[in-house]
Amino acid sequence: MSDRYARLVNAPGVAQIAKQVGLPQPVKLDRRRPSGPVVSGRVLSGAAPGGRLDRPLKAALDSIGPERAGAEGPAKALVFDASGISDSTELVELQRFFYPAVGRLERNGRVIVLGTPPAEAGSIRAATAQRALEGFTRSLGKEVGGRGATAQLVLASKGGEDQLESTLRFLLSPRSAYVSGQVIRIGKGVAQLPKIDWERPLEGKTALVTGASRGIGAAIAETLAADGASVVGLDIPQAAEELGRVTAEIDGDAIELDITVPEAPGRIAERFADGIDVVVHNAGVTLDRTIAKMPEERWSKLMEINLSSEERINDALLDAKLLRPNGRIVGVSSMAGIAGNNGQTNYAASKAGVIGMVEAMAPELAKIGATINAVAPGFIETKMTAAMPIGPREAGRRMSSLSQGGLPVDVAETIAWFASPASTGVNGNVVRVCGQNLLGA
Repeated sequence: MSDRYARLVNAPGVAQIAKQVGLPQPVKLDRRRPSGPVVSGRVLSGAAPGGRLDRPLKAALDSIGPERAGAEGPAKALVFDASGISDSTELVELQRFFYPAVGRLERNGRVIVLGTPPAEAGSIRAATAQRALEGFTRSLGKEVGGRGATAQLVLASKGGEDQLESTLRFLLSPRSAYVSGQVIRIGKGVAQLPKIDWERPLEGKTALVTGASRGIGAAIAETLAADGASVVGLDIPQAAEELGRVTAEIDGDAIELDITVPEAPGRIAERFADGIDVVVHNAGVTLDRTIAKMPEERWSKLMEINLSSEERINDALLDAKLLRPNGRIVGVSSMAGIAGNNGQTNYAASKAGVIGMVEAMAPELAKIGATINAVAPGFIETKMTAAMPIGPREAGRRMSSLSQGGLPVDVAETIAWFASPASTGVNGNVVRVCGQNLLGA
């Protein structure tokens, strides 16, 4: 949907007035272009003394290939290895790097801070200092968001140092346009890192996307196909026409199936009897009412679609050992599952359940060389949000560091990063795609 407010406050003659009175002026976000560079500018990197990620960071940046920024001039990205900070007095290293550098950050720029999971820091003081990185990074994201820039904290476990590249490629690129203020954890890879074509990382892979007929689901199917996957889209029979159009455009296949019927898990397992690489649980509904007005059938219908059917499909695929080596399961949660929402007790419970599923399954899937992660979208421009009253709609758009709604492709690009065979160290994460919305953690 067109954002008329953004066009108005950035129009000639209006922009200066909007700036003077302090109105949000959303910057047009860069998004992926075919064959475009990962970083369309120079990268300035630095490290606190004693950092253990400096060498793997340099290796990853050498592979990605951006020009390195010098002591002066603009920078498209700022990357700082803070893993060497082991005491609160050493947090000043953040100020020493970013104080002269942040003013050089271009529009649509990227900020990445690297650290160590506090539990692995080695001492109480080191854990304290590493935990402080989260508050710093989230605050910096809010400071640079007015330029369309983003900031993230990447915590690399010991043993996960060689797993940086896939995540850096995503976070440095336009593909992460609507992801900001996130804490991403990278661990030891669940499988050996494969050789990969970064333009088509999913070449030769088979992916299932539920709820693929429109909106976010259609964008997921299209993005995974653009990355090389053979995509099978699934949706209810009532959406067959729309689903057929989506899958035809990407040369994919369609399954018309209600995932809540008893035979659904078996039919899906039968369809992928030769194995499957990526499963994206996107199908979901909202059936809003306050709990005082929520009949049991309304609660149960939503829970079946949004959560219980996903569990049964996972069980069917895993019990039959159909998820291939280095396979991926990706769930679609929601900001409501993190922060809650008035009138959405059923929906929020289901989406918090998706997060619980990720947390519980991650170590179990790691044992078989697979991963599970989830996205939690915020305000995304879809037909559903377009139908909202103007007040809540505008509030949803402006209540983020980027002062605008995201697009379905923003959710899809994040899922594609999770799905990449190179993201073998990314397991058990829930990443918000919300422009750093002011609600939630």
